[in-house]
Amino acid sequence: MSKYRILDRVNCPQDLRALSLPELQGLAAEIRAFLVDIVSRTGGHLAPNLGVVELTLALHKVFDCPQDKIVFDVGHQAYVHKILTGRKDRFDSLRQYGGLSGFPKLTESPCDAFGVGHASTSISAADGIAAARDLKGERFNVAAVIGDGAMTGGMSFEALNHVGDTKRRMVIILNDNEMSISRNVGAMSHYLYALRTGDTYKKLKGDLEKWLGGIDRGQDVLEAIGRVKAGVKYLVLPESVFEHLGIKYFGPIDGHNIEELVDVLSKAKEEPGPVLVHVITKKGKGYGPAEEKPNSFHGTGPFDIATGKKVPSSSPAPKYTDVFGKTLIELAETDPSIVAITAAMPDGTGTEAFKERFPDRFFDVGIAEQHAVTFAAGLATQGMKPVAAIYSTFMQRAYDQIVHDVCLQRLPVKLCMDRAGLVGDDGPTHHGVFDYAYLLPLPDVVIMAPKDEDELRHMLKTAMEYDQGPISLRYPRGSGLGVDCSAPLHALPVGKAESLSEGRDLAIWAIGSMVAPACRVAADLRACGIDAGVVNMRFAKPLDEALLERDARRTGRIVTMEEGVLKGGVGDAILETLNKKGLLGAVRVLRFGIPDEFVPHGDVKLLLRDMGLDEKTMKERILRFLDAKDGETTHGA
Repeated sequence: MSKYRILDRVNCPQDLRALSLPELQGLAAEIRAFLVDIVSRTGGHLAPNLGVVELTLALHKVFDCPQDKIVFDVGHQAYVHKILTGRKDRFDSLRQYGGLSGFPKLTESPCDAFGVGHASTSISAADGIAAARDLKGERFNVAAVIGDGAMTGGMSFEALNHVGDTKRRMVIILNDNEMSISRNVGAMSHYLYALRTGDTYKKLKGDLEKWLGGIDRGQDVLEAIGRVKAGVKYLVLPESVFEHLGIKYFGPIDGHNIEELVDVLSKAKEEPGPVLVHVITKKGKGYGPAEEKPNSFHGTGPFDIATGKKVPSSSPAPKYTDVFGKTLIELAETDPSIVAITAAMPDGTGTEAFKERFPDRFFDVGIAEQHAVTFAAGLATQGMKPVAAIYSTFMQRAYDQIVHDVCLQRLPVKLCMDRAGLVGDDGPTHHGVFDYAYLLPLPDVVIMAPKDEDELRHMLKTAMEYDQGPISLRYPRGSGLGVDCSAPLHALPVGKAESLSEGRDLAIWAIGSMVAPACRVAADLRACGIDAGVVNMRFAKPLDEALLERDARRTGRIVTMEEGVLKGGVGDAILETLNKKGLLGAVRVLRFGIPDEFVPHGDVKLLLRDMGLDEKTMKERILRFLDAKDGETTHGA
């Protein structure tokens, strides 16, 4: 017999709307147990979802999904929404290869009104949906759910500015749990704290109760006000900044009180213009370890439910992120001009320890990658060595700032991009596969990628010594190769590749995470009688043109390997260089990389296989390439 007495009866939002308040409260408890059970096995965003159980139940009680549109921000708090909208029976496939996405996705369900994965987009998207509704003369409701962390992003303010100006009918739910992934920062965070603690409300409410208690029938008035849900709160709170923008403000509301949430959301959706409902929730609610350490359970791998302890990694090697963070501190110990900048990700980027060691030289700007990069540019004009530590996929959000504020002025900003390449279960919104292609066209930028965690250390040292312009360093998610990292730090010669082995029949030019697979493929080819050499490129820009020309003339066959998109990527840069040297007619080239498509979520090994980047497939294609008589061969899938 199932342990989920109420959840088993809820297969769509219509089922939920038929439940009584006590049943909804029981359902909340069952959903929390269900979430902990599944995510302990699959991994995923646990703490944010535990915090929004009651809020999501209230949303689906009040709004008629999918006719009404609910737009989630980032999407790491949308698991409960998925469970309630027909995906409960497939939930154990969450983030697994071929299974449910960890984020809302237009093609997955009609109840997913907008696909997301990056922060601060929901108000803009909901505004667009509401505008289309009005243009078409339709009447459905639109709700945007956004976290207080995402409110540190510039897009949120741009959207609020527009919504307040147009007065378009929509509901914005501000889910305030004082967290993004790490603890929130910034003036908006302080402002929301002031609203949350409600000192003004408490004082005025106390004064009102004292005054009413001293007059005739005052107690009757107090009881009447108490019967109006949160009525006193709305009567006595001063105008919020949102109301000055033209958006009606309701709140703060207890985000774990379903009855109050339903009441307030029902009122909000009847308003003729935009409303912001400020909801207070507890990240990780209902599961002790997640409540105690919400940042550890924001995005988690499998764990033991009883203890909350993570299932240990199978690799004893240190993570690239940790090696980066440790090396950054080592360099900063002797160089006071080094400063670290991150965009709400001190834990994820390995800069948390730097923050503790050098608090005055650490800057968390919130979910504001554009500001982070231009802020770094400003620091660089004054002789500082700014390290902008931002995931590859999030650095995309600051592209204009990289072009206009950094590269155009040749400022020595250090762009350190974690999670480069395929990241696995988070899928297409988080794969860092575009950075080679979006940085290569920019003049004067240096692009590095290490073959292992030790080379990462020396590349970071190289970045600190390079003062001729911007320099980028990209490295993968997860553990390194387990190599020795005890050698003293030294700078690498910029633009010089490393020849790992010589070959007469072909030369494999690999970069970053593809160097180790290239070495294994070359060994397999040698076992087949093919003399294959391997070059660790180190630098995608500037290329080691002299070594490339030597290998091209000597072997007549070049194979490129990169964990990035083929179009505009490193392989294209090699083709362009060979063409410039007048060698394309005499040299045949085979390129391995990500084809012209978005890569789904799933285990990285399976994704590499599907992209044709597993060692078996690459060896077989190289053998066929060698058998071909002439012409350029490229590989895209």
